[in-house]
Order: sequence, then structure tokens, then C-alpha cells
Amino acid sequence: MTESSQPSIIRQGDNCWRREDASRVAFAIDGQAYFRVVREALLQAAETVFILGWDIHSELLLERDGGQDDHPRQLGPLLDYIARERGVQVYVLSWDFAMIYLLEREHFPLYALNWKTHSRVHFHMDASHPVGASQHQKLVVVDDSVAFCGGFDLSKWRWDTPEHRLQDERRIDPDGNSYPPFHDLQMAVEGAAARALGELARDRWQRATGRKLSPPQQHAGSDPWPASLQAVARDVQVGIARTYPAYEGREAVAEIESLYLDSIAAAVASIYIENQYLTSHRTGEALAQRLAEPEGPEVIIVLPRETGGWLEQQTMDVLRARLVSKLREADCHDRLRIYYPRLAAADEVALMVHAKLMLVDDRILLIGSANLSNRSMGLDSECNLALEAGSDEELGGTIRQLRSQLLAEHLGVDAGRVDAALDGGGGLIKAIESLHSDGRTLQPLDASVDPTVDKLVPESALIDPEQPVDPNELLSHLVAPEQQSQGVRRAVLGVGTLVLLLAMAAAWRWTELGDLLDLDSLIGQARALASHPAAPLLVTAVFALASSLAVPLTLLVVAAVLAFGAVEGFLYSLAGALLSALLSYWAGRFAGRDLVRRYAGKRLNKVSRQLSERGILAIVTLRIVPVAPYAVINLVAGASHISLRDFAIGTLLGLLPGLTAIALFGEGLEQSLRDPDLGSLAWLAALVAALVALIIWLRGVLARRQAGS
Repeated sequence: MTESSQPSIIRQGDNCWRREDASRVAFAIDGQAYFRVVREALLQAAETVFILGWDIHSELLLERDGGQDDHPRQLGPLLDYIARERGVQVYVLSWDFAMIYLLEREHFPLYALNWKTHSRVHFHMDASHPVGASQHQKLVVVDDSVAFCGGFDLSKWRWDTPEHRLQDERRIDPDGNSYPPFHDLQMAVEGAAARALGELARDRWQRATGRKLSPPQQHAGSDPWPASLQAVARDVQVGIARTYPAYEGREAVAEIESLYLDSIAAAVASIYIENQYLTSHRTGEALAQRLAEPEGPEVIIVLPRETGGWLEQQTMDVLRARLVSKLREADCHDRLRIYYPRLAAADEVALMVHAKLMLVDDRILLIGSANLSNRSMGLDSECNLALEAGSDEELGGTIRQLRSQLLAEHLGVDAGRVDAALDGGGGLIKAIESLHSDGRTLQPLDASVDPTVDKLVPESALIDPEQPVDPNELLSHLVAPEQQSQGVRRAVLGVGTLVLLLAMAAAWRWTELGDLLDLDSLIGQARALASHPAAPLLVTAVFALASSLAVPLTLLVVAAVLAFGAVEGFLYSLAGALLSALLSYWAGRFAGRDLVRRYAGKRLNKVSRQLSERGILAIVTLRIVPVAPYAVINLVAGASHISLRDFAIGTLLGLLPGLTAIALFGEGLEQSLRDPDLGSLAWLAALVAALVALIIWLRGVLARRQAGS
């Protein structure tokens, strides 16, 4: 191992947790390569496997191009196989995700990875973090001998080849649907560095489950290093940096941010970045400072043209545009280039960049799970790996080779042409621009957004926080001080209403009061009203009163549809739900800001956070993916002073998908609830499919509405 005579940038105990030796290091670029080598390593496991991820899908197809063996190729069956046939203990830890991601996730992961697999497969949803944070580390550790760390989750929509063909019949998700081209990369390490990552994984497992696990035995002759993975470096030191928020007595850790800032400060000739996001204000300030220097480095940033779905485009893309504007303002020496990879000129097809990479000169490499976002630097749990070449020319060549390989992929040329362009002198920007073409290439990113949308999106501290958001500070932003209610009477009424609603919601769910909500009983009571002359008014009023008292809305809708039929039940449910929403909204408005700011506390933090966007989109989101009882959302919306028009329209649009699906499939739903045989379960599956289709359609409508506003 070659030691550098230069001061080291990667410092254990400062900007990294550990510096450990790695006997072998390799990179897996794009999903085809990564999923293949992960499968090979899993099949060589002797004792333990740890998988940590933001998302995991048991039906992920790891190998799609044939193979030399008959072992399972889907992730779930493969884990079951190595546990059952090889005696391997498998520990899978996935983020206990926010409901906003429901449609993007495997619906029953506990069944797929716990109940459906051998008892040696242990699956747990990780919620050991502050409100609003996530478990974002992406690790696979095999026998503490080989470990993978980077931007890849073992989930759907990640597999692709370096060619990123516009049409590829292999690029389908577990449901058989195609998805756009996708780019990411992962780093593999062997030896002491892998053992350290195993230690990190066991610590994370203990945080999430309370169970302490022992490290595996080191088996003589065991070598889980994938046969098809070629090492690009041997006997080097690897830095391991983390992000953890302060939580349950543990201090915050911000090693990744420190390492980014120190690496940017050390750059001489160039900084090359690939990332999904660009919203971290401290990283942005550091880059702007270097750009302002007369003799500073070139900065090349490769981003996706758009960051993801409709919600990200309405939030994170706006924050990105603000930071890009600041960087371009600081670039008085023309050393900044921000690109997106374009795959074809005719269709303007852009590649989804999901990588989290920074290369500084030929000296420093950072790769891991952390985005260049505020939350990755302080709020979410992250893990990055780092290499520093110093005076080690061989390792410096490895870093340079990786950069050339990535640029070659994005520019649609071979790596030799990139090397030749760099050898020609003039810097990295000149080399890239000399290889531009009319087809596949790196295209300058506009990054601008509609000014109207920009005005609607609040500051980054709310959308992309770097630390847990204090509810009182958040609510101070949501509701103007002049909107605070006055007088003891309003405060007392507001507090009483909120406490009553929360108590009722808890009682319906966790006490014997819930026994009164028997489906047959509710249907019988509803049908008893059907013969009354004022049945429409009575049913609507009873529905509104019950939902205002925090009786589960879904149960009321099902009862109404089964009692009165699809059309009448749908109309009664819609009228009752809207009436209940308006009554609770006005109660919240009357009680005012004190209701939320002083008494809601952390229990309603999720509701208030989503309302920070205000307007129709926020209300629709909360209706489709509610994070609190229906009545409580209505009350907080009124207290937050969202306009009545936006509230009513958002409520109507948000209720329609679920109500329509239940009404259309009422008979089948009743059968599936009463007699869950195979046929009735098929009806229930049809109901879920219809609901999902309606929600996807609604998302598209809302996205087009926002884009055209």
C-alpha cells in the first residue's frame, strides 16, 4: 500500500467513521452488472447476509440474460434458497416508508420476505429515526467478507444496461411494465472494509429491532467475491462516512457532509459530480466559493433532466433551480457545466441519473447512498465510501479510468476517445465539449422552472430539511401571525375539539368501542333508514356526523355502498364526506392558529408538513395517502387557513378514486369480506387495481394542472 506524502483529506474521527484496508475494490456500473454480482455473492454466502435499503422488492429479477446455474433469479426466492439450503442467516432491513410512496412499493413485503420464506430470513421495517427522516443506506454485506455500497436499492425500476436502450424488453418491473432508462453505480470492497460495513449493518439492525447480533465466523477457504467482478484496485484504504440524525439519545453524525466540503476545498483541476439531486445549500456554497476563485477548479455536474415523479418535480426541481441559479451567478470565470444525459435527439429521451458520486481531480472518489440534498447531509441515515489516491499513481489512474468510463457512457463513445480528449489538454470541460454529438450526449441542463410554481414552493428548510423539523417552527411558517385566533373561548373550543377527535380516533381503533363498528351492524342501521321519506338527508347527515367523530371513513363508505347499492351509496358517501370535511374545516378555521401551534404538537407534524405546500395538490395528496384521521386532517386544514376553494376541490378530487372504486366493485367487495375464497379475492384484487389506476390517472391530471398554472 502506497502512502501519500500529501496531507490526507480523509481523516478518521473527523470526516469519516473508519479508514479500513480493502484487499480488493471494484465498481459495478448500472443495474445489469450490479444485480448480477450481488446474486453471485449471495450464492457464495456461508453464514450471514445483511441487506439494508430505502426500498427492497422480493420479486426483483437479478439475472435477466440467462446464466450458468439453475438457482433462483428473483431476490426473494434466492434469499429463501440460501437460507433453506445453505443455512445462511439473512437479515433484511428496509425503510418503513411514508405512505406517499405506497404505489411505488411492494405492497406486502412482510409476507414476501418473512412469512413466505425460511425462518432464517429475517425481515424488518426500519422506523428508528425522527419524524420526516428515512433509512437511506444501501448496503449488502456477505459474511463480513464482501460488501457493496452505493446508490442501488435491490428494488424495481433500477435494472438497466450501460447502453440504456430506448426500448429494452428486459427492462420491466415485477408487474411486467416497462420503465425508463436508469443509471446508478455501486462500489464493492473486500477485507477489513467489508467487516466494518458488517459492523455498521449490525448496529443498524440493533437500532431498528433492539436485537444485538454477533459477527460471523471467518471461514477458511470461503470467498464470496463475485467471479465476474474484476477488481480495479488492491490493498488500498477505504474511508467509511455516515449521516445520522440525533435520535433517542444518539448524537447527530455529519461525516458525509464534512467529507464533501473538505474534498471540494482540496480540488485543484476538476470536480466531477453525478447525483440525483442538487439542493444541499452547504455543498452549493462550497462549490460557488470555488467557482468564484480566479484559479479554481472546473465543476462538471451530471443530473437527471427531471428528478422523478410529479411531487419531486414540483418540489426538489424547484429547489435545484434555485441552487443552480446561485452557482451560475458565481461562475464568473466560465468553469461550470451542468448537464443531463440525453439518449436520443429525436425523442429528447433523458436518462434517469440516480448515482451519488463525486470525483476530485484524479485524487479523491466519493460514492454511496447520500444525495446532494440537505436531508442526506443531516436528516436521513446514509453511508458513503471514499478512496484517496494521494501520491499513489495506480489508484489515481483507477479514479481517472472510472471518470472516463462514465463520461464515455453518457457521451455515447468509448473510453479511449475520452482519454485521448483529456490527453489533448485544455481541461475536462474542453474534452467533454469536443465529444458532443447530435444523438446520445451530455446536454446542457436548463434547470429553470415556472415562476408561478417557484412561488408556491416554500424554502428548502421545509421541503428538504437538514435536521428534524420542529412542529412549532413549521406551523409558524404555514400560518401567518395575523391569522392567530383571539380569546380564551376559541382556544378552549379548539383544544377540546382536537383532543376529542384524537381520542375518538384512538377509541374506534383500540378499545371495545370499535366493536360497535361491525360491518353487518352498520349496513343494517343504514338500510333501516332507507324507507324513511327523508332518507337522503338523514343518511348524509349521519354519515357526516360519524366521520366527524373520527369513525373510519372507509368503513362508512363500504357500509353505504353495500346498504344502498353502487349509485346511491356513492352519492351518499360523497355528500356526507364533503359535508363532514366542510364542518371540520370551519371548526378549524374558527379555532385558529393556536389550535395547531400550541396543542397539536408532534402528533400532527406529518399533516402540517404536507400542508406546507398549500393548495389543491396538498389536500389531494392527504386524501389519497392520509397520514391522520379524516376529521383531524380537515380540522388542521382549517386552522392552517388553506382557502376554502382549494380545500373543497382537493377533497373532492382526492375522494373520487376510492369512492368510485368501492362503488364499482361493491358486490365483489362484500363477497371478499364475508367469504374470502379464491373468486372473492380476485374481486378484491380487481378493486385494488382499479383504485391504483385511478390514483395514477389523478396524479397525471394534477401534474399537468401544476405545469400549466
